[in-house]
Amino acid sequence: MERIKSFCVDHTKLKKGVYISRVDDTLITYDIRMCEPNVDTPLDPKAAHTIEHIGATLLRNGKYADKIIYFGPMGCMTGFYLIIKDLSFETVIDVIKEVFQEIACWDKEIPGAKKEECGNYTYMDLEKAKESSQFFIDSNWEHEYHLL
Repeated sequence: MERIKSFCVDHTKLKKGVYISRVDDTLITYDIRMCEPNVDTPLDPKAAHTIEHIGATLLRNGKYADKIIYFGPMGCMTGFYLIIKDLSFETVIDVIKEVFQEIACWDKEIPGAKKEECGNYTYMDLEKAKESSQFFIDSNWEHEYHLL
């Protein structure tokens, strides 16, 4: 069986940052690496779940809502995938900065965190989500733009 492209990337060379991992016509998949793989402590799964709920809500209600296809955590818990159509790299970077800054300061109810809205609604940790988002913001990730 052929290895998928993401398993062919040398994760020992990845740092915190934003990477373009895939381009499919007008769709671009961004890897948002909040943690350095195999170096930093990975995201707490409850924090990642919380970031997903808040981040997806902000993105799908934001200025570029019609350009957002998907936002969700990586299985390795080092960051998130963001799939967008028809936006420049610079605009995506600005959007990512804004979203993670908002998450780091979030003081509202977690969107979609009710039994009727989520299949694992108690699996959330807002404080860890805020800490993880701040950890990402505080690093020099904005200087790390790469095509995988």
